[in-house]
Amino acid sequence: MAKTKLQYLCGNCGAVHNKWAGQCGDCGEWNSLIESVYEKEAASSASSRFTGYAGKAAVQNMADIELLEEPRTPTGISELDRVLGGGLVQGSVVLMGGNPGIGKSTLLTQTLATLGDKMNALYVTGEESLQQVTLRARRLNLGDDKFQLLAETCVERILKLAKIAKPQVMVIDSIQTIYTELLQSAPGAVAQVRESAAQLVRFAKQTNTALFLVGHVTKEGTLAGPRVLEHMVDTVLYFEGDSGERYRMIRAIKNRFGAVNELGLFAMTESGLKTVSNPSAIFLSRHDEPVAGSMITVTREGNRPLLVEVQALVDESHLGNPRRVTLGLDQNRLSMLLAVLHRHGGIPMHDQDVFINIVGGVRVTETAADAAMLLSILSSFRDKPLPQKLFAFGEIGLAGEIRPVPNGQERLKEAAKHGFTHAVIPKGNMPKAQDLPSDMEIIAVSRVSELLDI
Repeated sequence: MAKTKLQYLCGNCGAVHNKWAGQCGDCGEWNSLIESVYEKEAASSASSRFTGYAGKAAVQNMADIELLEEPRTPTGISELDRVLGGGLVQGSVVLMGGNPGIGKSTLLTQTLATLGDKMNALYVTGEESLQQVTLRARRLNLGDDKFQLLAETCVERILKLAKIAKPQVMVIDSIQTIYTELLQSAPGAVAQVRESAAQLVRFAKQTNTALFLVGHVTKEGTLAGPRVLEHMVDTVLYFEGDSGERYRMIRAIKNRFGAVNELGLFAMTESGLKTVSNPSAIFLSRHDEPVAGSMITVTREGNRPLLVEVQALVDESHLGNPRRVTLGLDQNRLSMLLAVLHRHGGIPMHDQDVFINIVGGVRVTETAADAAMLLSILSSFRDKPLPQKLFAFGEIGLAGEIRPVPNGQERLKEAAKHGFTHAVIPKGNMPKAQDLPSDMEIIAVSRVSELLDI
């Protein structure tokens, strides 16, 4: 039998204490001691306990390691498969976070319903009753016999029942409600979340069970609990968007089995979350007539190019410090571009309020939107609309140069697919003559001054 006892670790310096105290005796930090479990057991029992979790404890040459292709199981939801890297991997642990009411439980219920036809699925709920989960499944027209249900919050009892049911895919909703009997702290505490997640991850690796963990988020939008929780799992998915909006986005922040920063797009309907087949269409306003301050750019989310509309509003400021407000873009990036516009374009904005918005609620994190942002600002400042069939992309440097961006050819093809006929791109992204899209006029620029002349 393992001898289990409690110890307290300082979150600031890592010092170990046998009992809790308000102040760490080593570094002097207050309220930094965190409850944890210390298990002392024989080496033989410890090695047998972790067999199949981290592999055999032996030094091996890389050439002698047998590589096995990870079999993937499609979830039946194409946008979820995209952010997972192509499907669900056996033994993988996926952590899904998002604001309350955004659709985490709805999506996982739909996922288990589609997987339940070919796999043994188990839904463990710690926040809802079994009746509530059943009502949601019926409201979504998913059927009553797709997966099994369990209402439990003790991780030891969950694992005991899971070993009997032997599910191939399991959902824990949510990890903040699960607790272990080894600790005395309340569910949701840092130590409880960490130890409960460690036991669930160990079970998933040993039994090749695909595991979904639902995580709460803080008011800042980050996952609640210890940061080590994100390091323990294989994939971290974040729901983006507002629960009051129709469209929801899932972004892969970490993925050991696929690319990161992949984006999945869904529309919330009465029958649940539906995949969006043409995502670029929801980010374009398609005005009846050209309007000032609107510009289209092609951003890249993971492996997918997306057309988004950049809107700018420039108005005379009556304040001592003009406002610089961005929604969906980096505010520091806007300040930098306005300085470049003044220094290399001769257009001052020190007495103007500048507001930037990305239509549709998507957040653009790459620098390819610099050229479109600058053109939309100039369009609003001079009150001159830009052509509706015009789009632009390119990174702008502090020296006034326009740098090329990755995957320029794919961006041009995506824009041509949606009927755009004019493009302003960096000179370094100019395709060869045989690769030019038909019926598209391309203007290649290398300096900000050339961009302003256009």
